[in-house]
Amino acid sequence: MGKRVALVLAGCGVFDGSEIHEASAVLVHLSRGGAEVKIFAPNIEQMHVVDHLKGSPTEEKRNVLVESARLARGNIQDLTELKVDEFDAIIFPGGFGVAKNLCSWAVAGKDCTVNDLVKSTLQAFHHAKKPIGLCCISPVLAAKVFPGCEVTVGFSKNEDGRFPDAETAAAIEKLGCKHISKDVNEAHVDSTNKIVTTCAFMCKAPLHEIFDGIGTMVAEVLKLA
Repeated sequence: MGKRVALVLAGCGVFDGSEIHEASAVLVHLSRGGAEVKIFAPNIEQMHVVDHLKGSPTEEKRNVLVESARLARGNIQDLTELKVDEFDAIIFPGGFGVAKNLCSWAVAGKDCTVNDLVKSTLQAFHHAKKPIGLCCISPVLAAKVFPGCEVTVGFSKNEDGRFPDAETAAAIEKLGCKHISKDVNEAHVDSTNKIVTTCAFMCKAPLHEIFDGIGTMVAEVLKLA
């Protein structure tokens, strides 16, 4: 029997929801790994809606669950319906929706708050000793919820221009967590906390390298599950 994995989305679109390529990559690698996947999202209003053509916010209002349903091809459930005992692992793709809708990192950085339901879901999997996979910006969720954990969002310095958001690593360290520098095709496994992270689009890299790094993360999650 394949591993049962919950996938949590934060909307649809890199600037205000889940990063579509990351969510798709996670789903492809889970399928390849023989996993049984169910998709969830919180039934809350987005922080704002971004016009992805212009790159600027609009006056429009959208719902995270409704928008996430686009990525899930309609096969999605309210996060309130997720029961930890029905799954072997949980994965959060990245995208700015994680930092805007699932927590307030986009506006408050390390002083952000995490959505109560997202926080309790993470804590439930951690308490049950079930692995948590996170990519791109989503490792900040673990940094806020699990002090002292180890995560990666890429390199801690932007020496070659590939890691323009390298300051995120320093903010994670200020939270009392350990940031482990990993390249885009790698993942870090915090075996103590069963947290697996990879940088994905936090690195300016070709899409296939990001895809491969997410594959590494997914494979490690399935090993731990």
